Amino acid sequence: MEKIKVIHDIIAHTLTIWLGDPKTESICEETSEEVIFMKDKNGKVIGVEILNYKSAHSNRSLAVETIVKSEEAA
Repeated sequence: MEKIKVIHDIIAHTLTIWLGDPKTESICEETSEEVIFMKDKNGKVIGVEILNYKSAHSNRSLAVETIVKSEEAA
């Protein structure tokens, strides 16, 4: 699996999560729930952006939990 990149823009109030290479983005699809899916030319989702995102904590930090599973456990 590639690296996952998480970007929290506190000015624009967005949370962007890249699951693949942003350079391969070909199309974006917005849902009615203010979520944007970024896709590559094959239609595979390589990123997700949440609009109007505000952290529940006033300290403007974002906690990220990472859980790694082995291929055998998946």
